[in-house]
Amino acid sequence: MTLKSNGINNKCKITSSKSFFLTVCVAPAFVLYLILGVYPAIKVFINSLYKWSGLSPTKTFIGLDNFRTLLHDQKFAIAFKNTIFLMIITTIITMVIALFFAATLSRSKFKEKNIYRIIFFFPNVLSIVVIGILFTYIYEPNRGILNAALNVIGVNGKTWLGNSSTVLWAISGAMIWQAVGYYMVMYMAGMDSIPPSLYEVADLEGASRFKQFFLITVPMLWEIIRVTLVFFIISSLNMSFLFVTVMTGGAPNGSSEVLLSYMYNQAFTNSNFGYAMAVAVVVFLFAFILAAISRKLTEKEVDTY
Repeated sequence: MTLKSNGINNKCKITSSKSFFLTVCVAPAFVLYLILGVYPAIKVFINSLYKWSGLSPTKTFIGLDNFRTLLHDQKFAIAFKNTIFLMIITTIITMVIALFFAATLSRSKFKEKNIYRIIFFFPNVLSIVVIGILFTYIYEPNRGILNAALNVIGVNGKTWLGNSSTVLWAISGAMIWQAVGYYMVMYMAGMDSIPPSLYEVADLEGASRFKQFFLITVPMLWEIIRVTLVFFIISSLNMSFLFVTVMTGGAPNGSSEVLLSYMYNQAFTNSNFGYAMAVAVVVFLFAFILAAISRKLTEKEVDTY
């Protein structure tokens, strides 16, 4: 009995020492998260209840008036609509192109496969500011590459960034070009882990490449697709702000304004910091709800081939 009790005591000491070690390791990161993540988020919610310029030492408590104003703000409605448009268009097109090229390169026997990976991934290495400037020159109406190519085939060029009907599509093109290589590489990594025997059996049974893609590749890659889908939807909020700021600044006449650029202008251009924080709260709730819905909609079992 004495030996057993000593063994139990030793196990308890080892467990407690491990718990203490893990606590010591995790505590600094947790404290930093509280200071740099949780505390600023709480301050945003608090400041959204005030009328404040951001620089004045005095604040005026107005409750939910900033949020009531948002409901009738047409510019906010346009920015919200543009954000949703960019989010939906860029997400769908990026994921489809990334999956297509990943499947093509993974199943092919090209010796240059790794070179193609580097080429497609290269835009993700560049700064978004650099990409935005690059596409601004591509879309330039008089000397831009895009209009020059269209003129060669007999199609009249357009003022891509200066026209409200084309500006969002032009920004979408830059966002897709920047992101598609990153997700293609992620999908290729996932596809490389799929057992080749599954495809060999499918070939023997006469399944086409198209059928194999939807009955083998997609189900085996589903968890990665779920994660990247949520990640891209959330990151597109930030990307849209950066591309709009660099390429158009919200022009023409605010038709390319997005939520984060509208928030930024309210805070630092119009000195309406409290109202900008109300927009930030809406962006936070919108992103949280959208992520939850995306996870829920993609949370399903898919039968494999």
